[in-house]
Amino acid sequence: MKNLVPNGQAGPERAPEPVVVGVHDLTLAEKVDSLPTQPGVYQFKAADGKVLYVGKASNLRSRVRQYFQRSRAAEPRIDAMVRKVADVELTVTTTEVEALILEANLIKQLRPRYNVLLKDDKSFPYIVITREPFPRVFVTRRRVPGARMFGPYTDVKTMRFALKTVRSIFMIRSCNYDLTDSSIAAGKVKVCLDYHIKKCEGPCEGLATHERYQSMIDQVAHVLRGRTRPAVEAIEREMTMAADALRFEDAALWRDKMKALAVYEEQQRIVEARDVDRDVLAVVSADDDACGVQFKVREGKVVGSRHVYMSRAKDVAEPELLERLIERLYAEEEDLPTEILVSSPLGESSALLSAWLRQRGGRDVRFDAPAGGEKGKLIALVRNNARFWLDELEVQRLKRGESMPHVVKALQQDLRLASAPRRIECFDNSNIQGSDPVSSMVVFVDGKPRKSEYRKFKIRSVEGPDDFETMREVIGRRYRRVASGEAPMPDLIVIDGGKGQLSSAVQVLHEVGLPQVPVIGLAKRLEEIFLPGVSDPIVLPKTSSSLKLLQQLRDEAHRFALAYHRVVRSKRVLSTELDLIDGIGRKRATELLEAFGSVQGVRFASVEQLAEVVGEKVAAKIKEFFESDGEDGLSSAEDGATS
Repeated sequence: MKNLVPNGQAGPERAPEPVVVGVHDLTLAEKVDSLPTQPGVYQFKAADGKVLYVGKASNLRSRVRQYFQRSRAAEPRIDAMVRKVADVELTVTTTEVEALILEANLIKQLRPRYNVLLKDDKSFPYIVITREPFPRVFVTRRRVPGARMFGPYTDVKTMRFALKTVRSIFMIRSCNYDLTDSSIAAGKVKVCLDYHIKKCEGPCEGLATHERYQSMIDQVAHVLRGRTRPAVEAIEREMTMAADALRFEDAALWRDKMKALAVYEEQQRIVEARDVDRDVLAVVSADDDACGVQFKVREGKVVGSRHVYMSRAKDVAEPELLERLIERLYAEEEDLPTEILVSSPLGESSALLSAWLRQRGGRDVRFDAPAGGEKGKLIALVRNNARFWLDELEVQRLKRGESMPHVVKALQQDLRLASAPRRIECFDNSNIQGSDPVSSMVVFVDGKPRKSEYRKFKIRSVEGPDDFETMREVIGRRYRRVASGEAPMPDLIVIDGGKGQLSSAVQVLHEVGLPQVPVIGLAKRLEEIFLPGVSDPIVLPKTSSSLKLLQQLRDEAHRFALAYHRVVRSKRVLSTELDLIDGIGRKRATELLEAFGSVQGVRFASVEQLAEVVGEKVAAKIKEFFESDGEDGLSSAEDGATS
């Protein structure tokens, strides 16, 4: 067995390389029993070598063994993962903080199936202050090595207002020149228009010292962090000095800068009467998604907020989600508060995270999970924001067609389906005492009808009123095409009928090679739902959204089948009557029906009107037929149609 101890001289954010612990010919149980008791990171792997889960522990042996103990509380997500574990790989570290850093890096790199994953925020802009002799301040969407980063800003309007404010107050350069002492001394760069309109102090020609310019940059950093008091005090000093020296124009400029800073402060919402600095974090989850929100409170004002989306959050406790959020938010954050309010107690992780932040920022950071009072109201405010952003994610997914409504999820749960029934196909038969049998198929996608994919079937092989054989023919015709790849696979098939129709459909699905497709029967009389192989039906409450969706499917299939049956019956009866006329075949009968709308329209048309469609000779025969024995022909035609 190998133990890896990282170099004690390495920086706090550097993580050790992983090494495999154990011998390959050992069983999983033997490997678990032989694990070390030091802190570190473990990786659970499947039989194909894919990493399933990455976790950290202060005692590797104790933590890993907990997953395989029978006394462990049931957790669906963890239980599903443990059943797939075939191997364990780990890295031993010297401290828990190193384990936390390594765990975060490995999750981001490997994206394991059973870890909570956070959406990357590369697209959000930052305001950056470069580390140069005369630093620049600008917007970027990339991290600049060695620079001070402020953000990310999820609201670009807020970011641009902040940048405009600092540039209107502080005389910082906007050029991209590489200003060094040698280039300034050589006179390679000349002052630009910004200097003449008092937007820059001209460091390119040595008109501003390093110390003065750096002091101004420090004030910019304070303002971007939301701490405006140092900037206010500095501006007041400059204004007083200018007034004392009788430089009233300069004093007026400093006064205007003071007003601009006051406007900037007014844009920030005051949430604390006292001048306190803290961050407030809350997480809200729904199904497999979660959203975490951070409010930065500086001098009692909210100076910035940020939201982070998480996936694979189903069945994950809120403290673990908060822990992942904290690791993401503060991995590269420079402006660390002294207190962080969280929406749920962190438990044992609180001390570890505090130690990590102390190592990063050089000062203690305390976590608190208030239940009431002013702090509790702050938590509620941030939680409401997290809920808003999570709802917004769902709305955007629905717009892109990537999400599904609640009713589809509810139907999955009520029918105990393995996957959500996003595409549902429903069948219904229609005939009158066995005559003109037809069937219909309607398609609902994400709970909404998709009429372009409706299909109608004219029954070919069934004689008489046999609902079971009719269903066999229709299901066979439809799903042979599905099995061959000519039509999309449904997530659920709904049969309008009871056990008999359902059994016929199930038998045909087995014959065509699609036994895995979920299928149910919906009996109309008591609204009972029948499942294959289950004797007792499912009866959903009448107020259930799932039942209402199934009823809508059934009613739409019935409407579509009935409409098609009327068309088929009407065409057969009417075409039969016209076929009795000498000289009228199927083609001319169709032309007459299209021209006059019905047989009655043909009956009452004039000879001239008929002649325009079929010619004078045939028009005379049609008129003669209806005038002589048209009524008898109609009666015999109808009798033949319904016999």
